[in-house]
Amino acid sequence: MSGPLASPNLTRLAHLDIPGGGQIVASGHHIYVGHMKPPHGTSIVDVSDPRRPRLECTLEVDSPYSHTHKVRVVDDIMITNVEQDRRHLLRKGYALSQLSTDMAGRLGREPRVDELAAALNVAPSDIGDIRSFLSRGYEEGGFKVWDVSDKARPRLLSYQRTYGVGVHRFDMDGCYAYISTEMEGYHGNILVIFDISRPDRIDEVSRWWIPGQHVAAGEVPDWAGVSHRLHHALRVGEELWAAVWHAGFRVIDISDLTTPKTVAGYDYHPWVVEPTHTVLPAAHRRDGRRVAVVCDEEHEHRRGQPHAGLWFFDVTDFGDVRPLSTFHVSEMDSPWARAPGRFGMHQFRERIDNDFVFCAWFSGGLRVVDMADPAQPREAGFFIPEPVKGNASPQTNDVDLDDRGLVYLIDRNAGLDILEFRS
Repeated sequence: MSGPLASPNLTRLAHLDIPGGGQIVASGHHIYVGHMKPPHGTSIVDVSDPRRPRLECTLEVDSPYSHTHKVRVVDDIMITNVEQDRRHLLRKGYALSQLSTDMAGRLGREPRVDELAAALNVAPSDIGDIRSFLSRGYEEGGFKVWDVSDKARPRLLSYQRTYGVGVHRFDMDGCYAYISTEMEGYHGNILVIFDISRPDRIDEVSRWWIPGQHVAAGEVPDWAGVSHRLHHALRVGEELWAAVWHAGFRVIDISDLTTPKTVAGYDYHPWVVEPTHTVLPAAHRRDGRRVAVVCDEEHEHRRGQPHAGLWFFDVTDFGDVRPLSTFHVSEMDSPWARAPGRFGMHQFRERIDNDFVFCAWFSGGLRVVDMADPAQPREAGFFIPEPVKGNASPQTNDVDLDDRGLVYLIDRNAGLDILEFRS
């Protein structure tokens, strides 16, 4: 296939060849892209003319051990995360010492590199990187706050260090940042709310976590590894809507920001095998019901199980949260479904102000889902970009819209697409 596949109501206006991205945010006539891999950090693209996007600047990361793949912008303030690159691989290294000892006891000799790699389910070439990481450690995690009033020359205002692997996805407004990060004394990512009203002097306001995460206070997790942790939380009025990975989602009351309190939640694991990535209520009610949209992330798909998809929940009564429906994309709906790379759902646009949910579906491309009837969602459009840069499949990773209604897609491996959607 030499070009994209698209429904008649989606037209590509432009394609920009940039490194792969983890998040894309539209603000005014600019878009901001957090890149997946160092040395690429954050790019700012002028889309005043959407048919001729122009790269205005790219910030590089400070070291080869971090990536800054998430970004948010409010007015002229931009926040970028700082997180350990290859964290999933390197986290396996914590088991290396005990594994080597156990294997030596069983084998009567020191295990070979290929034997260690097989036991950790990594490539033999990864063992050297893991050992280097264990020797070096990692202390760069956190987030940076920037002044982007001059788009060509962003100015660093502050660098807030956190802990562990650092900061993943997050939300922000003009006064506060709602950060998903590891912190000392906690097991896995928790929520930390920071006051950013003075961007050059960041103050912590409060923390929220799943009971069992605060190990320094004597709590004991009853789950394996870091399967229960905050992915990220989105602010809606006096609430935060938090996706907590293999623990489903929670609703957090922040009417008192100093004391966040869990007021609702729902967990459909372990019978759904993919982790919960994002939860957000629609801005308007449907037939008097408040409806939340939830997506899972295609993380490590298990053959024989459904691919990660989209959920719709009735959240009118926090004491009786219940699922309404799901939406899935068939492997038959993308020519790249069986190619190397992920296929299922990853993320949706984090604003739902009409009937359309814009979804980044990895090798399924962009799927536009009509939720006018949340009990019977239907597909209203799709766009599947062609693989570029020698990649085996497209890996549509994130999506946003601007005030003109133009759609921006970033691929995890390479490339940015600008689309026009006609409903």
